[in-house]
Amino acid sequence: MGEIEQGPTPGSRLGAPENSGISTLEHGQKPPPTPSGKLMSVRIQMLDDTQEAFEVPQRAPGKVLLDAVCSHLNLVEGDYFGLEFPDHKKITVWLDLLKPIIKQIRRPKHVVVKFVVKFFPPDHTQLQEELTRYLFALQVKQDLAQGRLTCSDTSAALLISHIVQSEIGDFDEASDREHLAKNKYIPQQDALEDKIVEFHHNHIGQTPAESDFQLLEIARRLEMYGIRLHPAKDREGTKINLAVANTGILVFQGFTKINAFNWAKVRKLSFKRKRFLIKLRPDVNSSYQDTLEFLMASRDFCKSFWKICVEHHAFFRLFEEPKPKPKPVLFSRGSSFRFSGRTQKQVLDYVKEGGHKKVQFERKHSKIHSIGSLATQPTEPNSEVPKQAQQSASLAFGEGAASPGGQSCQPGRDPPASAEERGPQRTPTPQRSPAGSTKADGASRAETEEEEEVAKDRTQQSRPRPPQPSTGSLTGSPHLSELSINSQGGAAPTSTVLSPNLSPDTKQASPLVSPLLNDQAGPRTDDEDDGRRKRFPTDKAYFIAKEVSTTERTYLKDLEVITSWFQSTVSKEDSMPETLKSLIFPNFEPLHKFHTNFLKEIEQRLALWEGRSNAHIRGDYQRIGDVMLKNIQGMKQLAAHLWKHSEALEALETGIRGSRRLESLCRDFELQKVCYLSLNTFLLRPLHRLMHYKQVLERLCKHHPPSHADFRDCRAALAEITEMVAQLHGTMIKMENFQKLHELKKDLIGVDNLVIPGREFIRLGSLSKLSGKGLQQRMFFLFNDVLLYTSRGLTASNQFKVHGQLPLYGMTVEESEDEWGVPHCLTLRGQRQSIVVAASSRSEMEKWVEDIQMAIDLAEKSSGPAPEFLASSPPDSKSPEEAAGDQESEDDLSASRTSLERQAPHRGNTMVHVCWHRNTSVSMVDFSVAVENQLSGNLLRKFKNSNGWQKLWVVFTNFCLFFYKSHQDSHPLASLPLLGYSLTIPSESEDLHKDYVFKLHFKSHVYYFRAESEYTFERWMEVIRSATSSASRAHVLSHKESHVY
Repeated sequence: MGEIEQGPTPGSRLGAPENSGISTLEHGQKPPPTPSGKLMSVRIQMLDDTQEAFEVPQRAPGKVLLDAVCSHLNLVEGDYFGLEFPDHKKITVWLDLLKPIIKQIRRPKHVVVKFVVKFFPPDHTQLQEELTRYLFALQVKQDLAQGRLTCSDTSAALLISHIVQSEIGDFDEASDREHLAKNKYIPQQDALEDKIVEFHHNHIGQTPAESDFQLLEIARRLEMYGIRLHPAKDREGTKINLAVANTGILVFQGFTKINAFNWAKVRKLSFKRKRFLIKLRPDVNSSYQDTLEFLMASRDFCKSFWKICVEHHAFFRLFEEPKPKPKPVLFSRGSSFRFSGRTQKQVLDYVKEGGHKKVQFERKHSKIHSIGSLATQPTEPNSEVPKQAQQSASLAFGEGAASPGGQSCQPGRDPPASAEERGPQRTPTPQRSPAGSTKADGASRAETEEEEEVAKDRTQQSRPRPPQPSTGSLTGSPHLSELSINSQGGAAPTSTVLSPNLSPDTKQASPLVSPLLNDQAGPRTDDEDDGRRKRFPTDKAYFIAKEVSTTERTYLKDLEVITSWFQSTVSKEDSMPETLKSLIFPNFEPLHKFHTNFLKEIEQRLALWEGRSNAHIRGDYQRIGDVMLKNIQGMKQLAAHLWKHSEALEALETGIRGSRRLESLCRDFELQKVCYLSLNTFLLRPLHRLMHYKQVLERLCKHHPPSHADFRDCRAALAEITEMVAQLHGTMIKMENFQKLHELKKDLIGVDNLVIPGREFIRLGSLSKLSGKGLQQRMFFLFNDVLLYTSRGLTASNQFKVHGQLPLYGMTVEESEDEWGVPHCLTLRGQRQSIVVAASSRSEMEKWVEDIQMAIDLAEKSSGPAPEFLASSPPDSKSPEEAAGDQESEDDLSASRTSLERQAPHRGNTMVHVCWHRNTSVSMVDFSVAVENQLSGNLLRKFKNSNGWQKLWVVFTNFCLFFYKSHQDSHPLASLPLLGYSLTIPSESEDLHKDYVFKLHFKSHVYYFRAESEYTFERWMEVIRSATSSASRAHVLSHKESHVY
C-alpha cells in the first residue's frame, strides 16, 4: 500500500515529508551527472502536432528528456508541462522524472511520447512568458477538438473566435468561413459557424498574444478546464469520475462536478490495491465520513491517479521541492514516489527575478506576422502579459491622435532609454509583440524585481488599430499587479482602441522603468539635480505658492477633459440632447477661460519670485496673497456656473439611463486615455477645487505672521473662499454620494435600482465569506439600508455579480472568532438569512463592525425594511453560491444586458477592483477625505536596486498616483493604486544619502521618491498617508466637522 502521511506543518500535506521546504540537494551537493552510454531515440509529439526525435542516454532519468524538450522550445516555464505516454498495459501515464527512461518506455521505437500541459494554474496571468501562454492556448485548442473541454455553445464559439483571430488575423467573413471549412476545432462546428464569425468581428486589431490571453481568460472559468477524468466507483457502486486540480480532488458524475475536496481539508491520500482512499480532517460541520473510499479499475490505474495527486499537491502547495525520504535499512513500506522539480512558487520567483533569457518563437498555425519576440522589444522592460484592454480591472486609456483643439494628444516620439534602464539595444521587430521587452543585464534584472503593480490600463472597444505594445504582468500571485501603462510613442489615430475582451485580472509590471517615463535627457544625475534645486527660494511661502501652480495645471487639464475632449466627442455624434449640451458646456467653458488666465498670473508671479527678473530685489513679488484675493473675487462672479454643475451631473445620468446611444458614447469616452477617472468625477472637479484653495490659504495664513506684507491679502482671500465653500457644502456632499452610487452601479451586475433617493453609500471592501466550501473571497457593499455581497463574475469586464442582499433593518452583528475558529470573524444575523464573514485583519474587522452598526442604527430609525434591491433575490435558506456550488456559470457570457454584445469595456482601476486585489476596504468618509488630499508636481523616482533618479510629473488623486512624462501630457502613462502600501522614511542602511526622500513598499515592491523641499516632502507624505492608511470614522468625522467644506 502506497501512502503519504501528513505531518503537523502546513507544508507537509499529501506527499511531502515532514521536513518539506528543504531543497532536495544539501549544501555542497551537486545534481547527479547524466549517465553516459548507449543512446536511444524518443519521438515527442508537440502541442502543435509536429513530431521531433530526441537522442538521450538509455539510463538517463526522465528529467533529462523533459529538459531536452524545453531547451529545444526555449521554454523557461517548462515546469507546467509533462510527458505522457501509453505504458505496456496501454494505460496513459506521466513520465517519472526520477526513474530511468528505459525502465518506463520499454519499446521507444513504437511509442510516441506527448508533450502536454500537466499543471493548470488557477490564473493564467501567473504564466509570465508569451511562449508559455501560446502552448497553453494550443492545449485548450486540442482539448476542444478532442471533446475534453466541454462547455456551452456560446463559450465554444467565443473560444474558437479567439483561435481564429490568432491564426488568420482580423475579421474578413469570406476568409473566416474558408478557414473554418478547412479546420475543425470542435466536433459540431458547423452549427456554431455563424456565432464564431460574429464573435470574431469583435476582435479586430487583437494580436495573437492578446488572443491567447483572452482564450485562457475564458477557458479558465470553464468547469472542465485542465480536467482529466479517471473512471471510478463510490462505495455504493455508482459510476463516477475522479480528477485532480490546483485546488484539490474533484468528483464528477459524467461531466458535472458533484463534489470537491480542497487540499486544506485532506489529511492523507493513499491507495490499497484498487482502492483510492482520502482521509479528511475532522470537521464538525461536515456530513462526510472521516475516510472516503473509491474503487478504480485496477491497481495500476489507482497508483497512477495517486501519483498525479501527490504531484499536484506538491507543485501548487509547497514552497520548495520535497526532500527525498531516507532509504530504509531492512525493508520498505509503501511507495517511495515523490514529486521532482520546481514548485509553482519557485517558477514564479525564478521568472520574476529575471533568471532567464527570452527568445523568439514561431507560431506554427498563425498566418500573421506578430511572432512573439520577447527579447527584441527595447521599449518595455519586463512586459509580458498582453495589454489589458480592460473593461475590468483597468484603466485602459483611449487613444487620440490630436486633441480637439488640434494639438497632439501624445507627447511625440519617445526618447531612447538609458543603457542602465534598458540593457543592450536591439532592433525592434516591425510589429511589436504584446509581450514587450526584457532587460539584458544584471542591473536591469535587479530593477525588475522592484517593479510595481499597476492600476491596469482601461480597455477600449474593438476597432481597427495599429499595433499596440503590451503592459507587463506579474500577477495572479499574492500581489495585485495592476499598473496600467500606455507606451505607444507618437500620435495614434483617434480610432485606436483595444479589444473589449481582455481580462484585467492581472498584475502588470511597473511603467516606472519604461523609457516613456524618463526625462528627455534620461535619468538626471544627482549633482545636476542639486544644482538646479539651489536656484529656488527657500521660503516656505514660495513652495505653498508653487503648489497652487502645480495643482492648477492639473485642474486645467481636468477641465479640458470636459470642455475640449468630451465636447469634441459629443459634437461628432448626434446622441446628446441640445438641452443637456447647453447645461454642461456653457457652464464649464467660462471656468476654463478664467483659470487659464489665473494660472498665467500665478506662473508670472513665481517667475519673479524665483529671481528671473530684477523686480525681486525690491521684494514686491515674494508673495501670492494679492493674486489669490483678486482671482477668488473673480470666481465669485462665476458662482452661477458652479451651482449648475450638480444639475448637470444629475441630467447627464438621467440622459444615460434614457438613451442607449448616449450611454454608449459616454462609455466609449471613459475608455479614452484622457479620461483617467470616471466621467462624472470630472463634473465635480470645480467644487473640489474650491476646497483646495481654502486649504492653501489656511497654510499661508498659518505660516505668515500678522505683520507680514502678504498676511492681510491671504486672510481676506481665505474669508472669501470660506464663504463660497460653505454655500456649496450641502450640494457637494449630496453630489459626491450621487456620483459614487453611479460609479458603483457600473461595477455591479444584478442590481435593478441601486440609485434611489435616500440611499447613501457607506463602505465597500473585500471580506471572506464562510460557506460549506470554506472561506471564499467576496466583495461587500454597505449602504444605509442594505448590505450586498458579490463575487467577480465571468463577464467581458470582470464586473461584480451580486449573490445576495442583507437588509439592515433588524440585523445584528456579533464577533464569532471562538465559535468558528476563524480569525477576525463576524456573524451577521438578518431577519431572513445569516452569514459568517472574516476580515483580513483586526483593524479591518473593527472598521466593518463600526460602519455596519452605524448603518443598522440608521436603518432602525428609518420607516422600515428597505425595498427589494436585486434583479432576482436569493433564496432565504442559503446563499446562492452555496446553492449553486459557487460555480460561476459560463452562461453568464450570454446573459441579457450583460452579454458580450451589451457588456461595456470597463475601467479596472476602480476602488472596487483595487480593494478586491489588496483585500482591504474603503469608506465614503475615506473618499471625502481623498477629495481634499489632491496634489501634483515633479518627483524624482528610484527603484531599490537602481542607480539614477528619474524625473516624473506625478498627480495624486483618488487613492492613486498617476505618472506622466511632463505636466504638458494629456493623459497618464501609468498609475499606481496606493491602498495597502506602507509609507516610510528610508533607513540609514538603505544608503541613499539624500534629503526629502520617502519610501513606498508593498510586499516585494519598493519605490523611493524624492521631493525638492521640506515643504513638498511633508505634503506628499501627508496626502499619500491618507491613502495608505484610512483613519477611523470617529477621527475623520471630527476632522470633517472642524473643516466646513
